[in-house]
Amino acid sequence: MLSRFPGTSRRAALALTAAALTLTALPATARAAEATADPLARFHQQRLIWKSCLLGPDDTTGEELEQAGARCADVTVPLDYSRPGGRTITVAISRIRATDTGRRISPLLLNGGGPGGPTLGDAPWVREAMKDVAARYDVVGVDPRFVGRSTPLDCRWPTGSAWRGAGGDRAGFDRTAALSKDLARRCRTHAGAVLPHATTRNTARDMDVVRAALGERRISYLGYSYGSYLGEVYTSMFPGRTDRVVLDGVIDPDRYSARLWRGVEGANRQALKRWASWAAARDATYGLGRTRDRVLATIERVRVAAARTPLRLGGHRLDEHVMPIVVLNGLSQHDDATFGNFAQGVRDMLRAARGHHVPPSPWLAGVLDFVLTGAKSPYGSAQTAIVCGDNAAPRDPEVYWRDVQRARDQDPLFGPVTANINPCAYWDRPRERPTTVRDDLPALLVNATGDPRTYYDGAVAVRGKWPSSRLVTVRGADQHGVYGSFGLPCVDDAVNAYLATGRLPARDIDCAAPAVR
Repeated sequence: MLSRFPGTSRRAALALTAAALTLTALPATARAAEATADPLARFHQQRLIWKSCLLGPDDTTGEELEQAGARCADVTVPLDYSRPGGRTITVAISRIRATDTGRRISPLLLNGGGPGGPTLGDAPWVREAMKDVAARYDVVGVDPRFVGRSTPLDCRWPTGSAWRGAGGDRAGFDRTAALSKDLARRCRTHAGAVLPHATTRNTARDMDVVRAALGERRISYLGYSYGSYLGEVYTSMFPGRTDRVVLDGVIDPDRYSARLWRGVEGANRQALKRWASWAAARDATYGLGRTRDRVLATIERVRVAAARTPLRLGGHRLDEHVMPIVVLNGLSQHDDATFGNFAQGVRDMLRAARGHHVPPSPWLAGVLDFVLTGAKSPYGSAQTAIVCGDNAAPRDPEVYWRDVQRARDQDPLFGPVTANINPCAYWDRPRERPTTVRDDLPALLVNATGDPRTYYDGAVAVRGKWPSSRLVTVRGADQHGVYGSFGLPCVDDAVNAYLATGRLPARDIDCAAPAVR
């Protein structure tokens, strides 16, 4: 949900393993003494076996990593950190080594968000964004526990997303409550043994094992979206073990909860308006309306039609519960290509609303496959397990129903999504309390004012709590995830200067977004 590119990242799942650790040879007495001093010693001192990242001829992620000179390894970590002698799982990492070894700084660990998003494949493009400073870092992509090439978690869902709109009446809400209850039941049935250990705190603990296994005293960190929260938790749990920290798409930890969507209606409505203006200027191409208001009226027409009768789009049926999710998926990136893909998808939905049997365009087909089939079940399973494992949610469906009714009055498209029930209402209570995030951190924060996922107010709030941090603001963009992906030199140069010198800017920086043509 909070990944930089929701629903579009490449994902792979390997068979569940409990890989044996390769340990440094020590006398038995020395090993016993060390284990007493450090119960995680055998994990911290494991020797990583670096290998090709390429899994086969169709592995595009592995091919990109190979071309960038990366090598991959599996890091063994405890499933349950309270029982380090028990079952183990693996965390998959990639690494592109520093070439300027004489001025090497530290490993730069990456997290691309989600939660549940794989990051192992991000090292090449991040290294490219870093330009000359990349030569001084080992750039390390990490698939968090239960994600991507790490030990997987799959609840065998018929969907890749737990999130739905509540619909227009109580019957629609009850359908989404029944779906949420069923998804939670499937997780208990198929992944019950690991669910309690799918948390941000355990992911942070894994990061520290990765740090130690790499032989490093400190790491640098680049986290996007949910990855910003992971960075906040890691630096709070392991103070003094980070060097340079960049958080892009900043989550206010005080507002991170099992109801992740709450509060994003306004930012998404603004992003929808900006896209509608873009589409109106291209009415000859897309036929959605000649003014912004007419394009918005088209969206409303599709919403009402889907609520009346599910729309036929290829082999899928688009109803009132899924239509708002499609719109939300179209509103995370601020560029011509993304705007165009979304406009084609809306055109397809409009034709279906007029009674045509429509084969969906590639973007829309991808979103529908993600939401309406089990092809991405591991992604949705891991994402939901982490969110529900971090925070307790209200148990009474009536709480959500009342919130949905109020939110629908404010925004009939987005309100029934952001206030709706989700599987966390039927989840077991978390085993740990949420992390108390530290009062101050010298970090570089990056956020666009119109970010429709991690809205700008969260970045401002974190900046206020951390007076020694600095905030790079992109004004006039509805962009989620900026550094290295938005192509704005003002941002990229500021981040790279900080990574190169370790010195934060003297003051906050404002960057103007380029106009989308």
